[in-house]
Amino acid sequence: MCRRTRGLSLSPTTSPTLTRSLSLSRSSPAAASWRRKSCSFVSLIIRGLGAFPVSRGKGDTAAVEKAVGYVKEGKVVAIFPEGHRSPDGKLQKLKSGAVVIAAETGGGMQPCVVRKGPKKGLRTPVVIRYGKFISHEELGLTGRTPSQIRSANKLLTKTLTDLLEETDV
Repeated sequence: MCRRTRGLSLSPTTSPTLTRSLSLSRSSPAAASWRRKSCSFVSLIIRGLGAFPVSRGKGDTAAVEKAVGYVKEGKVVAIFPEGHRSPDGKLQKLKSGAVVIAAETGGGMQPCVVRKGPKKGLRTPVVIRYGKFISHEELGLTGRTPSQIRSANKLLTKTLTDLLEETDV
């Protein structure tokens, strides 16, 4: 695999941060699907790396609380906002979990896209592109009202869409 990273200098060195990432291919390196019923050996490895399971589509409050705790401890939490891999490489509707976590922690968002190109011999090019950090204030999260959550999610959708259009492999 051949990997390029773009825009990393746009990441903050301080402040609570959520990295909001997109995985646009089933074979993207970051697109491994991990569910609660995974093989126990694989589960141990993944948990050892700091990952934790999320029940998709069920408003998993335990996962949100765990992520809030990590951010409050000063850790970076990476979230794939679509909740699954994109079957066609296009941006899917974003879930609200990452925005809820930002609202509860006062953290900002570091938008990121992961894009895999066509295989070139034994290598597959992958580009990881970071966008401009979005502060808590820019997200407009003075509370946790549904309208603020929707508005912040729209801002992130636009930001990720723009990043996706700028990212060539």
